[in-house]
Amino acid sequence: MQKAISYWAMPGGLAGSCPLDTALSLSKNAGFPALELCIGLEGILTPQSSQADCQRYRQLIDASGVTVETLASGLSWAFCPTDNDAGIRRKAIEIHKQCLQRAAWLGCQAMLFVPGAVIIPWEKSFQPVRYDRALEWAREAVLELGRTASDLGVTLAVENVWNGLFYSPLEFRDFIDQIANPAVGVYFDLGNVLNHQQWPPHWIELLGPRIKRIHCKEFKLSVGTLDGFCDLLDGDMPWPEIMAALRKIGYQSTLTCEMMPYRDGLLEKTSQAMDKIIKM
Repeated sequence: MQKAISYWAMPGGLAGSCPLDTALSLSKNAGFPALELCIGLEGILTPQSSQADCQRYRQLIDASGVTVETLASGLSWAFCPTDNDAGIRRKAIEIHKQCLQRAAWLGCQAMLFVPGAVIIPWEKSFQPVRYDRALEWAREAVLELGRTASDLGVTLAVENVWNGLFYSPLEFRDFIDQIANPAVGVYFDLGNVLNHQQWPPHWIELLGPRIKRIHCKEFKLSVGTLDGFCDLLDGDMPWPEIMAALRKIGYQSTLTCEMMPYRDGLLEKTSQAMDKIIKM
């Protein structure tokens, strides 16, 4: 397993304004051998980035010595694949096809995909979606995007988030199995399940080889809101049990720390915490 840091943890954060060479340098200097790139509507990497831009970025990556295997997209919050509006659902699929193409041009192995939402807790204007419809529309999106991913040689990694979907590992497991596409798997975010009376090691055991990538976050149960996310080892995550479960299923890929917003010393502190966690 290899520790990695999210591009969103860099100066500029979600705005995507940190130059790639700076992000690579900051990652390496903090002791991270790998970086996860992120794509958004603005910033250094967007769905309109050219093939030449992506190839130039890959040259910077290769010269840096830092591994970049994954791309994360947060575009499902702006264009929700399960929105009640069919036009927005169609736009969500099309824009993520563009993202998958950029992932392939960058030489990434996997792309994080948020499959939609029933409710978006921090977006009050989002109209709630009936659960059965959300599940159907999420399946339609993953089926179509999975075919694109397969054609491009990229894994579509479906993430569990605070979206009202897949709060059971059994449901998430069955959803992936019903897609029946080797190019579709799970991007399991450890910290996103703890606040919902769930035990991350059990999710790992039940999802097993469907897990293609891991996001590492920390959470304080005593807070119980979005403010409960905190620095690694400062919360209630059962890290020894998590690491044992990952080893049990034979997981060997990146452990990407999704820490934000950036502040002085955050990257170094996170890197040192990950060294301790990996040894557990």
